Amino acid sequence: MFTLNCKGRLLNINQPIVMGILNINKDSFYSGNRYTADEALLLRAQQMIADGAAILDIGGQSTRPGSALISADEELARVIPAVESIHKTFPETIISVDTFYAEVAKEAVKAGASIINDISAGSLDEALIDTVASLQVPYVLMHMQGTPQTMQHHPHYEDVCREVLDFLIRKIALLKTKGIKDIIVDPGFGFGKTATHNFTLLKNLGLFKMTDLPLLLGVSRKGFIYRTLGTDAEQALNGTTVLNTLGLINGADILRVHDVKQASEAIRLTSAIGPC
Repeated sequence: MFTLNCKGRLLNINQPIVMGILNINKDSFYSGNRYTADEALLLRAQQMIADGAAILDIGGQSTRPGSALISADEELARVIPAVESIHKTFPETIISVDTFYAEVAKEAVKAGASIINDISAGSLDEALIDTVASLQVPYVLMHMQGTPQTMQHHPHYEDVCREVLDFLIRKIALLKTKGIKDIIVDPGFGFGKTATHNFTLLKNLGLFKMTDLPLLLGVSRKGFIYRTLGTDAEQALNGTTVLNTLGLINGADILRVHDVKQASEAIRLTSAIGPC
């Protein structure tokens, strides 16, 4: 069991939970989760909460392979109104913001967010880690080889599980010295990894439990799923559910997904089976 202090509210993870993805941009790889109008965003947030999302993760910048980088100012303009609107309408819901910019993290927490989800592990804005430490909110630490613009240019590892785990362990030590108390670890599926790397990480997901921290699994509708199946992101729900189920069996604590209902059902069913 894990407990995260989300700005004074305790999030207890005594069984796996769901983080629902809300993309506030026009460039997400999955069209079903792009939102620009406030009404559509709130309706989708309401549905995710009803379907069982414990956290809503708001992102203003696409981080798909080869995506165009936007500025902190543009990301602020997209994200802050969304955070304010969701926080006002659903004040009991825990909001995470998917950003690697320190200024966005700071303003998002002021607006009502209480978790920072950073794909870069602090590598794209040197002020981010100290900012999160000062905000005293949980931090999602993710592994990525390269940047979103370069990460799929021939990713290479001698031993992907060992290298990703070593990276996370080193970063956890740094975060703790900075005073960040609540850390969630994410191996970074699809971020500088081939399909083989992703499947190897999933098969060995239990290794990451040695960090003794909540483990986030983010495979929802990703390219290695639909390319393996010969389909596309729109048709990748079944494949996502299969891999989420395998992830739960192998120790995932948080499922970050576009499709909350199906992920919640996977959790209910795997929990009913009990430990394997």
